[in-house]
Amino acid sequence: MLLKKEFTFDAAHRLERYRGKCEALHGHTYRLAVTLKGHRDDDDMVFDFTELKKLVTAKVLDRLDHAYLNDVMDQPTAENIALWVWDELDGEVNRPNCKLHTVQVWETATSSVIVDREDAESR
Repeated sequence: MLLKKEFTFDAAHRLERYRGKCEALHGHTYRLAVTLKGHRDDDDMVFDFTELKKLVTAKVLDRLDHAYLNDVMDQPTAENIALWVWDELDGEVNRPNCKLHTVQVWETATSSVIVDREDAESR
């Protein structure tokens, strides 16, 4: 089974190694989807949605919402944000019955990146 929870956060950034309008300071309302893959546990759940929300809030949203992302990570592209989120959550959400499956970050309503374990491990 795949279990997915979505979040939003607002943040500013600039892409210092990019030539174009995104090299200037600007902001986005980002959308984030965290997907776990697994099977039901003794409570018949892959993962408790309330616990997942608390983890994502503490590990990700509290650090990124209304932040200047360049202070948090180097070159905060959607790709690098997704990898950063992966690193923050991977050890926190893995259980005997489930593992982190994908992290998806939308920079706009129509532009997103999806990171999976293979992407995270091939860096």
